[in-house]
Amino acid sequence: MADAANVGRMLYGYFRSSAAYRVRIALNLKGLAYAQVPVSLLRGEQRSADYLALNPQGLLPALLDNGVLLTQSLAICEYLDEAYPDSARLLPDSVVARAQVRAVAQAIACDIHPLNNLRVLNYLKAELGQDEAARNGWYRHWVVTGFAALEQQLAASAGRYCFGDTLTLADVCLLPQVFNAQRFAVDMGAYPLLARIAANLEQVPAFADAQPSRQPDAQ
Repeated sequence: MADAANVGRMLYGYFRSSAAYRVRIALNLKGLAYAQVPVSLLRGEQRSADYLALNPQGLLPALLDNGVLLTQSLAICEYLDEAYPDSARLLPDSVVARAQVRAVAQAIACDIHPLNNLRVLNYLKAELGQDEAARNGWYRHWVVTGFAALEQQLAASAGRYCFGDTLTLADVCLLPQVFNAQRFAVDMGAYPLLARIAANLEQVPAFADAQPSRQPDAQ
């Protein structure tokens, strides 16, 4: 992270947002300086007029990169990979390998995470009258379903990380989801391969520096 006055790159996010966490990791891996602009999901700042003027979806993160506004975490990560190809690559060169990495990343970011983000949990509470136990059960159900499939899927490709010993977009997506799973008391003992990969990722500086507890808006 860097001071906003010294960089042309600003990340609008929230410290516990999985999607913002992914982008922080990607920026760190690429060695790109950025300033953070906290947008509190708990206070509803993503629905403020100022933020909606920037991102009408009212979702996090948003990245302003030298005047170019980008939204949606996977699109941002792929943009960074293509716009800054001389640093660590998030996607492999092979067409088949790229598709395999994208499949894992999308399984997390498009199948598991959207069912469990804060606006869904808030809807379950406010509109459907579900108590905390029911909401937590909903969360764990979809994580367990997704993780069970990933545990099998990655058995054929994993080394230290999701795909051998090379960091990819799949790893960028996996660690934030494991972090949130642990917050909601998902038993990671049922997924020894995912737990091992996540433990390895936590030792990589780019991943460690992106952890929620290390962000300026951590509460």
